Amino acid sequence: MDIARRNNVTVTGNPQGPVVVLAHGFGCDQNMWRLTLPALVEDHRVVLFDYVGSGGSDLSAFSEDRYGSLDGYARDVVEVCEALDLRDAVFVGHSVSAMIGVLAADTAPERIGALVMVAPSPRYIDDEGYRGGFSAEDIDELLESLESNYLGWSAAMAPVIMGNADRPELGEELRNSFCATDPDMARVFARTTFLSDARDDLKSVRVPTLVLECAEDAIAPREVGAFVHRAIPGSTLVTLDATGHCPHLSAPAATNKAIRDFLAGLR
Repeated sequence: MDIARRNNVTVTGNPQGPVVVLAHGFGCDQNMWRLTLPALVEDHRVVLFDYVGSGGSDLSAFSEDRYGSLDGYARDVVEVCEALDLRDAVFVGHSVSAMIGVLAADTAPERIGALVMVAPSPRYIDDEGYRGGFSAEDIDELLESLESNYLGWSAAMAPVIMGNADRPELGEELRNSFCATDPDMARVFARTTFLSDARDDLKSVRVPTLVLECAEDAIAPREVGAFVHRAIPGSTLVTLDATGHCPHLSAPAATNKAIRDFLAGLR
């Protein structure tokens, strides 16, 4: 199988530099990293890709069996790393991709040498002693709305996820990204994302890890960032002066500085 075509892989930046892999979240694609790229390409070899079902990926490769769990997306990551023979790459994962990176690093530790988790959440549903930000009923309602009227759900939810109501163009961009995703494939990815519980997987992390949270995030409240930080020994937690769930779009300067500072510390 041509992995590069399947996942629409793009390689750019400094061919001799340390490798950084940028992984998008639900309903997005690699274009969401365009404001981060300029901060990385001079010193790093940067790999971007789209999960199967997203962006410019090969939609014929989609399988509900495979992508009905986070493990299927983690296999995409590992196979991209293997196809490019990446070693000790820094995996930067946004939202659900942060947890996918945890699984990929556990599966192929020789491929991933550090993690940057941007607005991560190991579980979105509240549990005893844990605040994920949503009740089980909230998530059921969210998924039911998504499955019954995906375009309407996208229009309603994108501004909530993005935040920054004073900059409506950001919410509009996210809505357009959602709407460009095949609804049936988005349904599978949404269920995989919002019903997952990867809290125990955090214990497997053995690599340097940066946890980036936003000061205000309706999808991953600060209690979640604190939980992830506590669960990963030696991790670094940075709270960005940013609002919403996509700081690489809404606050790129602060996000890029935090990532670059972390990368510099790895040398």
